[in-house]
Amino acid sequence: MRRPNARAHHPRGESQEAAATTLAPPPRPTISSAMGSRRARGRRLLAALLAAAFAVALLLLVPRSPRRRPHEYGVVIDAGSTGSRVHVIAYRSSSSSPASALPRIDWARTASMKAAPGLSSFASDPGGAGRSLAPLLEFARRRVPPESWAETDVRLMATAGLRLLDAAVAEAVLDSCRVLLRGSGFQFQDDWATVISGAEEGMYAWIAANYALGTLGDDSQDTTGIIELGGASVQVTFVTDKPLPPEFSHTLKFGDATYNLYSHSFLQLGQNVAYESLHDMLSTPGHKSMATHLISQAKYRDPCTPRGFSPMEGAVKLPASVLESKVEYRPYAHAVGNFSECRSAALTLLQKGREECRYHECRMGAAFVPDLDGKFLATENFYHTSKFFRLRSKSFLSDLMLAGEKFCRGDWSKIKKEYRSFNEGELLLFCFSSAYIVALLHDTLKVPLDDKRIDVANQIGGVPVDWALGAFIVQKASNQTDMLHPEGEKISPEDGIRHGERPVHHNQGETMSLARRRWDLVELLRWGASDRVCKFS
Repeated sequence: MRRPNARAHHPRGESQEAAATTLAPPPRPTISSAMGSRRARGRRLLAALLAAAFAVALLLLVPRSPRRRPHEYGVVIDAGSTGSRVHVIAYRSSSSSPASALPRIDWARTASMKAAPGLSSFASDPGGAGRSLAPLLEFARRRVPPESWAETDVRLMATAGLRLLDAAVAEAVLDSCRVLLRGSGFQFQDDWATVISGAEEGMYAWIAANYALGTLGDDSQDTTGIIELGGASVQVTFVTDKPLPPEFSHTLKFGDATYNLYSHSFLQLGQNVAYESLHDMLSTPGHKSMATHLISQAKYRDPCTPRGFSPMEGAVKLPASVLESKVEYRPYAHAVGNFSECRSAALTLLQKGREECRYHECRMGAAFVPDLDGKFLATENFYHTSKFFRLRSKSFLSDLMLAGEKFCRGDWSKIKKEYRSFNEGELLLFCFSSAYIVALLHDTLKVPLDDKRIDVANQIGGVPVDWALGAFIVQKASNQTDMLHPEGEKISPEDGIRHGERPVHHNQGETMSLARRRWDLVELLRWGASDRVCKFS
């Protein structure tokens, strides 16, 4: 039995050396070794401090990328003659200090939505006008983050549809819309729901087109004019060096560039209103130039509708017009489908009122129009008609005339089969629209049929050519802008004189004239269209 305190047995020699090595205390450091250790630690600390100082210097010297500003939003409602469209525009304010900088639009977050009918169709029920905008505002609220609603402006701008109405009726329609807009959650002032003049509409569209082309602020000779064919009116705006009557002359300044613009709106000559006016003219017995179209007191030749169409096939409805939401094809019209006759009738309509011309030349009604200088963009119904006939964007007039002639002389039953995806009411308009466009551009404005100066498009490089975009650009630049206009300016007779003088309000509720003749947009930023990619729906 082993004793508890007995020593463990170790081999001789090894156990004693191991025990001695393990149990012996460490040698005490000498003075010289302690000083060397402190010097090493000091050198390491100094190196760390130098490295930190170098890193700080790099952070101070190397330029840091600016912090991206959060998205801001703007909401513009284009209240047109056939419908209202809301534009939700996302942008970032410029981070540069000069007041010349424009907001940078984020097309990936920008979208639009349209609803029919137009506000003018609520003339007999103004209260319904506001309710018709509810889906558009709901769309805007879905696109704008809730935390941004209170800082987001919403503006409603009505065009030719309301300009055609009596001023009191138009104001009642706008009041109904204001009630809805006040409760939208967005920033709104009553002055921000208004009717804009045709000249403003044309100039806004001109700004949008040249913004998309990247030509704002450049030599004025490099800009592109614009011709819009809407539902109720036609707008013509372009730079010219020719002397103009004061009511057609507008000066626009971007930075060092000054643009002398001709801008005018021809009310009641838009496609839909012109179609209705044409049938009124064709069916009027007392109209001398139309006497050959009368078959009897109850029946007349309709050259603008393809042969074989019969209103007895059913209640064919035309697209929403300006003053009535639904207009039936006249039952006493006899469709003969003749492009040349339709074109001649359209020209008669375009020259109506010419006898009242007060200028040395009037090409459209009683309004002065100078020679068209430079390049042009034809938009809206020019584009829709060209797209229907699958035409090229250039030299489209000669191609359109051939396509229109073929369509007009076609058989209605075959046309319906070929274009099954189209509503019959829409199909009815294409014979007229093709002839009307040729009569407008070639016979009236003297554009050669093979002219390659005119492009037909609604977008440029993905950027929508929409007057609402031009209005947004002007609004967001207004705080850095000096905008001058003549006092007491009235709308021209062709622009709806029944409204008299009705001021338009922009930004902070400041009153401005309805048709400003001089705009000074000072020092707007010039940046290329290549930076802007549109996903505008």
